[in-house]
Amino acid sequence: MHVHIGTDHAGFELKNRLVDSLTAKGHEVTDHGAHTFEKLDDYPPFCTAVGEAVVAEPGSLGVVIGGSGNGEQIAANKVRGVRAALVWNEDTAKLAREHNDANVISVGARQHTEEELEHLIDLFLAEPFSGDERHQRRIDLVGLYERTGGYDPSADGDSAAGSGSAGA
Repeated sequence: MHVHIGTDHAGFELKNRLVDSLTAKGHEVTDHGAHTFEKLDDYPPFCTAVGEAVVAEPGSLGVVIGGSGNGEQIAANKVRGVRAALVWNEDTAKLAREHNDANVISVGARQHTEEELEHLIDLFLAEPFSGDERHQRRIDLVGLYERTGGYDPSADGDSAAGSGSAGA
């Protein structure tokens, strides 16, 4: 799997070790920065770069890392087509993929040990989307809102949009 990864200063050393670990596990990893440690750097550019790369390459997944993971999730979710999930335990790692088809995981480097974070990321990367109709319907509704600002399918010019089951 191709994994895109990015962080600010809070996860810099962790990210570098994760790149090596994920590569050793057979993943192709693209590092979107930070490439040098800068104590006062800002996370949004790294997180949106990960999101843009994931959207541009269907089937790839992303990892964004910060102190808490909150801001990083918010930044990544500003990219149209990203479904970033803040993950803090095994259930949220699995359900983010299984139910929400999340394509980016956000984790807090200051919230867990490195071993715990690596485990959560591994769970996220390994978990497939269930494909269940109710989950896909909800994902389609989120996408419709993202494209149109509402839930009226007739306002959607995207012919590939959802199943048309979105109600008002």
